[in-house]
Amino acid sequence: MTIVLFHSAYGLRPAVHAAADRLRAAGHEVHVPDLYEGRTADTVEEGMAIKDEIGRDELLMRAVTVSGPLSDRGLVYAGFSLGGSIAQNLALADERARGLLLLHGTSDIADDAATELPVQLHVAEPDPFEPDDWLNAWYLRMRKAGADVEIHRYRGAGHLFTDPDLDDYDEEAAEQAWAVALDFLADLAAEAGEG
Repeated sequence: MTIVLFHSAYGLRPAVHAAADRLRAAGHEVHVPDLYEGRTADTVEEGMAIKDEIGRDELLMRAVTVSGPLSDRGLVYAGFSLGGSIAQNLALADERARGLLLLHGTSDIADDAATELPVQLHVAEPDPFEPDDWLNAWYLRMRKAGADVEIHRYRGAGHLFTDPDLDDYDEEAAEQAWAVALDFLADLAAEAGEG
């Protein structure tokens, strides 16, 4: 599969490259755009400040600039937290998308959204950025749009529990999430005749 993997509000940090390497080791082609153009953050507050300074529309434009030329391959869109939000927006707008892998983040869904995408979400439980009421509504709206949605919750993990450089890191939850995610991607590849 060809995967575009978007970083979190912290920027393109080592954990994102490590995740891309893990996906490549499983046989996937992975593109890792730098939406912050070299900037990274040490705290979530710094990251959100960079995000706000750049602006949502510009971030989406940067994401489209990278993913657009690849979309004829049938992309899997993936992302961490903020990157998940961006991935979701792009995947729902791309008729050729093959799948959507969300790690720690979702986005709002337009009322007229229509997709048959397979979607997998990995999220902490509880997660201050993805509260239960939001996730329940998100799930129902994605299902209404036609998506095939799986949600995997990790009790007691921090928000960005797959990032070993953050206090949120939970090794057990991270390894469980990656095992499930790699199976999801392998299934997508098999369906596309790439497995």
